[in-house]
Amino acid sequence: MNVANASNGAVGPAGSPVVQRFPIGFQWPTIDPFLFCVHHLDHYPAGNAVHGPAASLEGRDLGQDFAGKDGWRMYHGDRVPGFPQHPHRGFETVTFVRRGLVDHSDSLGAGARYGGGDVQWLTAGEGIVHSETFPLLDADGPNTLELFQIWVNLPAADKFAEPYFSMLWADDIPQFEVRDEQGRAVEITVVAGTLAGRVPPSPPPSSWASQPHSDVAIWHLRLDPGASWTMPAALGDETVRLAYVFDGNGDGAGASFDGDEIAVGNGAVLECDRDVVVHSDLGAEVLVLQGRPIAEPVAQYGPFVMNDRAGIEQAFADYRATQFGGWPWTSDEPVHGSDPQRFARRPDGTVERPTGTPSGDVRSASPA
Repeated sequence: MNVANASNGAVGPAGSPVVQRFPIGFQWPTIDPFLFCVHHLDHYPAGNAVHGPAASLEGRDLGQDFAGKDGWRMYHGDRVPGFPQHPHRGFETVTFVRRGLVDHSDSLGAGARYGGGDVQWLTAGEGIVHSETFPLLDADGPNTLELFQIWVNLPAADKFAEPYFSMLWADDIPQFEVRDEQGRAVEITVVAGTLAGRVPPSPPPSSWASQPHSDVAIWHLRLDPGASWTMPAALGDETVRLAYVFDGNGDGAGASFDGDEIAVGNGAVLECDRDVVVHSDLGAEVLVLQGRPIAEPVAQYGPFVMNDRAGIEQAFADYRATQFGGWPWTSDEPVHGSDPQRFARRPDGTVERPTGTPSGDVRSASPA
């Protein structure tokens, strides 16, 4: 959903940095260069022998379970929650996992297990098929999963880039606190976009975020009750900035931007050519997305994002003809075993792990 199409687009009072405000719901409104943003929070029960939920699936619309029954969803999964194999072309996915684990498998033969603050940044480019499953490894439960998935567009020149994913491990992603004299803290995680001298790991080479003029930023803020932080102005005049107030402490919670309050469950388009004081009386969490628009036509149909209808039709034709390399896994929703250790196994067999993780075989992550 584009912000321009969101309801309740009221501006703030005179002098406010709020250009537009809107409810965020399940799928959050976005602005170019962002295409999509969703916050998944599922309180999964204990896991069973195949790492799905050890609970009855009666009453669920398996394959399309988005209802949130009992506080969790199977999404498109039949046995394991998540999103079995599906294709993408022409954009990128950024998956920021705050709690729980995600298993990635793709048509290139690559696999990964990541979570607990890790980020996977995947350039679909010319075409890739991948699966994202949420393995429930704790047999005694619970298995809470929390993640953001953000779709970032690619310019026409890079829509046929070679597929590529970067793993941004949690220990390498800058996280810092700003405290006032009373010890009230704002904790900031810098997934993309340099902030206060903190530089996150690089996104994939063909990403719009890799362009020095793109001004792309993804920041997560957690504000203690009564805490404030001054968000600096963006680099360029054309940059757009969105702030989503997605969690808070108690009734009436929210965050204010130069004194203009945005309640939990709402977002705002902010002026970003000036510094803005972010404050929360009761404590809140805020996701900030920022970037210079690509400013090209967007044609989207499901998992394909091109510049025109002809591009979409070609994407479907290419997928029918090639399956974007085929599916080398024995299951449509692979799970990479019972070992909770995180890793990334690339198409050439190279295995990457977070710093300090023991090395070893990743046989369960190999395609058939």
